[in-house]
Amino acid sequence: MTGAIWLIGGTQESRWIAQLIVCQGFPCWVSVTTAAACHLYDAHPLLSCHIERLTPERAREFIEQHSIQAVVDASHPFAVAISALAIAISQEFGLPYLRFERPAFPPALGIYTDLPTLLQGDLLMGERVLLTLGVKHLATFAPLQRQATLFARILPTTSALETALAAGFDRQRLIAIFPPVSIELERALWQQWQITTVVTKASGTESEQIKQTLARELGVKLITLKRPPMVYPRQTSDRAGIEAFLQELATSKQSDQSLPPDY
Repeated sequence: MTGAIWLIGGTQESRWIAQLIVCQGFPCWVSVTTAAACHLYDAHPLLSCHIERLTPERAREFIEQHSIQAVVDASHPFAVAISALAIAISQEFGLPYLRFERPAFPPALGIYTDLPTLLQGDLLMGERVLLTLGVKHLATFAPLQRQATLFARILPTTSALETALAAGFDRQRLIAIFPPVSIELERALWQQWQITTVVTKASGTESEQIKQTLARELGVKLITLKRPPMVYPRQTSDRAGIEAFLQELATSKQSDQSLPPDY
């Protein structure tokens, strides 16, 4: 087995996973969806960054062009579309696949639900709501603009601002900032906007813990969206799992190299 490893990145964890891959001597192609995400990764002769929202056809071309030998999926827990694509493509090509899933925090303070249930219910009725879900979900809240006062935190990019405005959000109710957001800034923002309800994701990051702490401190209702259900062929949540996977690939590569040319 020869070739590179396709790392589906864009998360903080994918940064150290990329370092681990190249340190083990594997060429690594990390795919992200924005140019800014490429800055997560330290320069290395074996590391290349590919910026694109891959379709099935483009994913096939990507695998063939770069002689991909395995897939490590370290995408965001809510990015199920790219995970489903990677699983299907890896099975089609017979490639080993490993999902790195960051651990989820156990349900604690607040309400845990899914997006359809939240949109169909009355949990946001009459509330001053801060949405911290990313811009792609903002349009789904458009019907609630008259029922609640909606604020949103978005990335400081032109496309994010345009998406938020198109979803009906007033400029005065948007804050553009790169994460992570400190607990001091988070607290000040909630207080400045007199937020009564915060909607977030079960992302498993420090940001989720900060929101738990502040919701308890300020008496704010916290609504956390559950992770979408997803079944992965193989997954891990720690460094040891990544190392074991890479060791298997290295062993397989050595076995292939030991075979006679006409085997």
